[in-house]
Amino acid sequence: MNTIRRKQEIKQAKMVLNPAKREKKSQYDQKICRLLDEYHQILVVAADNVGSKQMQNIRKGLRGDSVILMGKNTMMKRSIRIHAENTGNNAIKNLIPLLAGNVGFIFTKGDLKEVREELGKYKVGAPARVGLVAPIDVVVPPGNTGLDPSQTSFFQVLNIPTKINKGTVEIVTAVELVKKGEKVGSSEAALLSKLGIKPFSYGLAVVSVYDNGTVFSPEVLDLTEDDLMEKFAGWLSNVASLSLAISFPTLAAAPHMFIHAYKNALAFAVATEYTFPQAEKVKEYLKDPSKFAVAVGGGGAAAPADSGAAKEEKVEEAKKEESEESDEDLVAGLFD
Repeated sequence: MNTIRRKQEIKQAKMVLNPAKREKKSQYDQKICRLLDEYHQILVVAADNVGSKQMQNIRKGLRGDSVILMGKNTMMKRSIRIHAENTGNNAIKNLIPLLAGNVGFIFTKGDLKEVREELGKYKVGAPARVGLVAPIDVVVPPGNTGLDPSQTSFFQVLNIPTKINKGTVEIVTAVELVKKGEKVGSSEAALLSKLGIKPFSYGLAVVSVYDNGTVFSPEVLDLTEDDLMEKFAGWLSNVASLSLAISFPTLAAAPHMFIHAYKNALAFAVATEYTFPQAEKVKEYLKDPSKFAVAVGGGGAAAPADSGAAKEEKVEEAKKEESEESDEDLVAGLFD
């Protein structure tokens, strides 16, 4: 009987608390729906290892054109689904698959790249804790550690070459202590703590970007106008090459096709008696090549002058060769 009464009391207590919970959920639903209607750009950020003080500073830094919203993933998914059904805006459903892990939303009206750069200003250094997965490679630099010689055995366990210099332990060469993706062990964490090294930095990290219904990777924000022009030029070249290869007309290949057609028509006109205005000048050059030489040389008087100068140079070179041959004959005659 006591057990049944206890269960009934718990149910009654839950019924008393439920209205307050429902009110909080309702307020949260209203807030996320208002933000979804007001903002069309959202940064999905990971908040692993971010402290409350750090989060407060980030909120202050983004105040003005951005709003940070955190919450339970299930509650956020539920609110997005309900809002999509009520408004018919199914594009926001693309946010639901992104809600995995310790993530949140940054609603913004500013430039997405500038907002991400602002988030980078609030990263703080953190020590390597035991069992933590290293986000980067941890390298211990060479140099004096300031530790007394009794600590050399500690370095030997981790295979770190050391020497004693002026009564302190000095690391001889740089050593990769922990690789990216590996868990930090107790020995590694203790050594980094002794050396005062905080190898990791944490903050809100952008994992996805939502912009007017489109979701893309944050690496896209790093693209410049020059990068876009270079990629567009490459795609345009590929389209033109494919169009020319299969003889399919496109805007990219049209100029090349016209030039090739003109060359073919010109070659046909030169080989036959058929002509057209653009081919008449070429035929004139072929009938009288001297006109082409005059056009290239820049005038009829320049060509004879150049040819006369060339003849004088050839005569002088011949005289030099004859004098050199006579000298060689004279020297050879002395030894006959």
